[in-house]
Amino acid sequence: MQTFSNASSGAIVLSLAERIIENRAYLSEIDGKIGDGDHGVNMAKGFGMAADRLKDKDTTLSEALDTLGTVLMTEIGGSMGPLYGVMFTEFAEKLDGVPAIDAATYSTMLHAGLEGIQSIGSAKVGDKTLIDTLVPAVEAFDGATANGKSFDEALDALVVAAEAGRDSTRDLVAKIGRASRLGERSLGVLDAGATSCAIILKELSLGARARLA
Repeated sequence: MQTFSNASSGAIVLSLAERIIENRAYLSEIDGKIGDGDHGVNMAKGFGMAADRLKDKDTTLSEALDTLGTVLMTEIGGSMGPLYGVMFTEFAEKLDGVPAIDAATYSTMLHAGLEGIQSIGSAKVGDKTLIDTLVPAVEAFDGATANGKSFDEALDALVVAAEAGRDSTRDLVAKIGRASRLGERSLGVLDAGATSCAIILKELSLGARARLA
């Protein structure tokens, strides 16, 4: 059975921070079309602060995710800080004390993060939010493992579904948040949260995949 070690995998979160910071301008540009235009700036700030606290430390993945979640929840503004903050702290809680992370544990982690977000927000699939990325990604991962696919194959399926979910937001009318005030004018633009969520899920999956044994 494929697993990867929780120990020393905190570096995955540093890679995640790098990707978000790289995409700061892009995420703010997308957000500027139908939102406040600060999504990339806020995300890069939060992820950068977490990375500063984690660099040169040998942390478990759960410790690194907890650090990231706490920073996002308590130290960055905007609507996304609390949402991603609770997602990452829920991820961390499900991995805490687990030495070898297998597909079942990874699924439990994903579901906990999704449920955390749903507990503080009312968005559903089709509302043009990060839920449009996260829900199909989780479903694809579970579907792959239920069909006998290996952990790495399930991670690949997750990434494909996350990116398809992100792309689906281009054809949706925003139902929640500032963009919802634009009505039909929100059509034709990717949702910034869905886009950052796809980046996050891909980087987490690539980090896990590279460490599988």
